[in-house]
Amino acid sequence: PYVQQYPVDSDEPMVKKEVEAAALWGKIVHNAWKSAEPGVLFWDTVTRESVPDCYADLGFRTISTNPCGEIPLCPYDSCRLLAINLYSYVLNPFTPEASFDFDLFKTHVAKAQRMMDDIIDLEMEKIDKIIDKIDSDPENAEVKQTERHLWEKIRSKTLKGRRTGVGTTAEGDMIAALGLRYGTPEATDFSVEVHKALAIAAYGSSVNMAKERGAFEVYDAEREKNNPYINRLREASPELYDEMVANGRRNIACLTIAPTGTTSLMTQTTSGIEPVFLPVYKRRRKVNPNDPEVHIDYVDETGDAFEEYIVYHPKFLKWMEVNDIERKDSYTQEELDALVARSPYYKATSNDVDWMEKVKMQGRVQKWVDHSISVTINLPSDVTEDLVNRLYVEAWRSGCKGCTVYRDGSRSGVLVAVEKKAEPTVKEADAHVHKRPIELEADVVRFQNNKEKWIAFVGLLDGEPYEIFTGLADDEDGIFCPKSVTHGKIIKAIDDKGNKRYDFQFVNKRGYKTTIEGLSDKFNPEYWNYAKLISGVLRYGMPIDQVLKLVGTLELDSQSINTWKMGVERALKKYLPNGTKANGQKCPNCGNDTLIYQEGCLICTSCGTSKCG
Repeated sequence: PYVQQYPVDSDEPMVKKEVEAAALWGKIVHNAWKSAEPGVLFWDTVTRESVPDCYADLGFRTISTNPCGEIPLCPYDSCRLLAINLYSYVLNPFTPEASFDFDLFKTHVAKAQRMMDDIIDLEMEKIDKIIDKIDSDPENAEVKQTERHLWEKIRSKTLKGRRTGVGTTAEGDMIAALGLRYGTPEATDFSVEVHKALAIAAYGSSVNMAKERGAFEVYDAEREKNNPYINRLREASPELYDEMVANGRRNIACLTIAPTGTTSLMTQTTSGIEPVFLPVYKRRRKVNPNDPEVHIDYVDETGDAFEEYIVYHPKFLKWMEVNDIERKDSYTQEELDALVARSPYYKATSNDVDWMEKVKMQGRVQKWVDHSISVTINLPSDVTEDLVNRLYVEAWRSGCKGCTVYRDGSRSGVLVAVEKKAEPTVKEADAHVHKRPIELEADVVRFQNNKEKWIAFVGLLDGEPYEIFTGLADDEDGIFCPKSVTHGKIIKAIDDKGNKRYDFQFVNKRGYKTTIEGLSDKFNPEYWNYAKLISGVLRYGMPIDQVLKLVGTLELDSQSINTWKMGVERALKKYLPNGTKANGQKCPNCGNDTLIYQEGCLICTSCGTSKCG
């Protein structure tokens, strides 16, 4: 049992309750596996290792982190980030002579720390201007007091601690360029040496600035003497520690490793401490379908349109160049796979690294980062909850301050792997069944049931219904395709894992092909199971009127499934041959049993009454 309380550190909490720790942990793990949330922060490690927390009683007690978790912060402090491109220090990258220029790296780290300290002074200029603006505003002092007091607190905390966040990016490319494989003990050992050198150089620069500019306001070597991080520095560089005790340090904390997503796009490198996502991948860019000449390849479940394009990772191209491999847009997926297998990126991508070794790497690097590290463990879709559990526990054991996981497919996103498309094969269950073509012409049928908007995709073989996908259209515009679309193709695909998928493809108003992926995944699974039954009898050639009779006799308890059943009937009635008699039904106007179907509508041949839907 574990006692939860708020405030968490109060002797007399306002709220208090007891929970089962194992059950709560199981829920955390399950939700992380299912939706990539929540990530975890190991608060015991955060506070134990935190250098600013040596000054907790002076206002530097860590209470939260910035949004990505890489900088634990006290109240009113700021997140300041700078990233050093590790790949740029690799000499002769992707060759047997590759090496890391530690001397140049240490020189630049020292300058980066100095630059970060200058940024604090620039920040102060802006804060002073904000305070001056508040003072010059026409409102009376009582009205302005709260806002002015807030900025005074921010200014005070910034100058007292002068917190900085020097970090790195391109870890994955650095490792590959040196001929190492990310996620191996050898690569981890080298990364640790790089970050250890960074820590010593950054703290050395902060000590040198303390000599020139003065230490941060509340520096006290006595307060820090038992801090694990400071003691690690003392062991690694006794001379640095002695200088720090004698002269102080300019910054209360110096280092972090942020996600650097946008930064890595600009530097064309891997991001933060992460491995390469994929050497070759498909990217989606949201587009406005009404723009002229727009090309739409994909429409997601919310109706947003995307364009897809293939991207080579820039440093993978550099490896190809060094090894005299021609870049071509015509490589098959098999040829690309063979290229990757020859490269240092093989088995070193986000989805296929040794995940446990990656966690251990984060923990070992964390020992040389005084703030924290933002990192995500990317996992394939088929991993178990138990693996997520073991990764989170190992992260805590290894000394990580936080950990997040992302299981492929647990969220819809814009970055997806290029899939090998195996040649689809269809096994005939019976000689009388028509073999399903890879592509089927298809109609889109829309209708309403109980004021709900529904949509059906009906695959046609020789003009006759062959299969059906149907369910709710979740918004007024039709979530699955534009209202103007009435016809297209249903395409069957089988991926390299043997999973079948049915895509709907149509040509939009501007003449571009647009694909809605995975019709079988778009609707309620229960609808899909019944749809397979209906599609099965259609494929055996059962007459449409008999199929309608079969659907009508299905006894279903669920109201929603009964509504679905009505939708199937309405969609299929469109395909009844004109003149088909509506057996068992009488005209609601004249009472005669002379109702026939005409273009999907019931027509009474006696009195002319017509009813559609």
